[in-house]
Amino acid sequence: MPKAKSIFILGAGESGVGAALLAQAKGYRVTVANDGPIANTFSKELQHNGITYFEFVPEPKTVLPFNEFIKSPGVADAHPLVNFYNTQKKPVISEIEFAARYCKAKTIGITGSNGKTTTTLLVHHILKKAGYKVALAGNVGPSFARTVLNSTFDYCVLELSSFQLDGCFQFKPDIAVLLNITPDHLDRYQNNFNYYTASKFKIIQHATRRNHFIYCHDDATIAAYLKTHTTQAHVYPFSITQPIIGSGAYLNASTITITYKPNQKPLTMNIEQLALQGKHNIYNSMAAALAAKLAHVRKSVIRESLQDFQNIEHRLEFVATIHGIEYINDSKATNVNSAWYALESMNKPVIWICGGQDKGNNYDELTALVASKVKAIVCLGKNNTKIISAFGSLVGNIVETQTAQDAVCAAAKFAKSGDAVLLSPACASFDLFKNYEERGLAFKAAVRSL
Repeated sequence: MPKAKSIFILGAGESGVGAALLAQAKGYRVTVANDGPIANTFSKELQHNGITYFEFVPEPKTVLPFNEFIKSPGVADAHPLVNFYNTQKKPVISEIEFAARYCKAKTIGITGSNGKTTTTLLVHHILKKAGYKVALAGNVGPSFARTVLNSTFDYCVLELSSFQLDGCFQFKPDIAVLLNITPDHLDRYQNNFNYYTASKFKIIQHATRRNHFIYCHDDATIAAYLKTHTTQAHVYPFSITQPIIGSGAYLNASTITITYKPNQKPLTMNIEQLALQGKHNIYNSMAAALAAKLAHVRKSVIRESLQDFQNIEHRLEFVATIHGIEYINDSKATNVNSAWYALESMNKPVIWICGGQDKGNNYDELTALVASKVKAIVCLGKNNTKIISAFGSLVGNIVETQTAQDAVCAAAKFAKSGDAVLLSPACASFDLFKNYEERGLAFKAAVRSL
């Protein structure tokens, strides 16, 4: 048990309130502050448990008496209160770091710029099917702290964002998975890609020979980082471009081979058997299979799970086929790399619905895919200048809309039987929607109204 007995928590969403409840249960004196009104569900929880909270940020000197400071992932490092506490030479930790102190289960931590939610859910699906008592937490599901407080389990599968990893200093998952690193959220990292990369690699800081590290061998950023940074963890690379000698996974023609130990018979599987199709999902499936094998799941269970898994809502989600036109909801694609994966997986002519709040996007990597696969673009956003500039010379038909209903109607006019209408925005949703879920639901409702 840490000596510290008082904690200040900034942010009163699922992460902050989960941390507050766990801290109180462990004997801490807890104070929570939020920049503005707290959602009714969370304020009631705090009230019910007698936890002091503010719906404003107090003066910096208020935090001086507290031994520890937990920052919710949505709070930027540049926040004045965070800066002030850091000047006191005291670490600002994340809810993940705090909850890990009390977690007795094995942990599987999964991060990456893209694919982490799908892979996290897939690992959870496999372990659950194997008969383990397994929890799902972190950036998907309930907070890690709430999960540790309310449950006992064999494994906890954690989706970890860079924001959550930023506040981790001792935490290291038993099995760490790094899927890929592409530019995202750079506004939180002083527009420095190296800072963002280092944040992702915090998932294996302090790793020992008792830990395992699964990573994408094909990712140039990961490969470059590992050339100058070593890890004591056992490593398991996966690749779709070349064979992996020893432990790891790779694709050869249409067969994936997954090797847990070099002297053991590998698991092999035809990619046509996978429930999740597309190049990016081959990566996700290999990573999940390696994690499951390290958790001692039988090959037969892994194989069956990879075949019957159903993907999450808003991620390459089939919505309907209307007049021979397939409608696909990929609203979770909030960056260019996610949209690249979506377009790459399409095997039909595409009417692409994209746009939203730009995060400093560079659309160059989409040029070849758009030129070869996209027959029309429907912009769904307030400012579509960059999209029109990037693709205007490649696609003859580009229109602008500001509602999901108008976007779907415009796409339907361009499409014909055998085409696909793909919502894969490559942008955040906040210019027109509360979040990507609301955008995806609006898209699905508009499709069904056809």
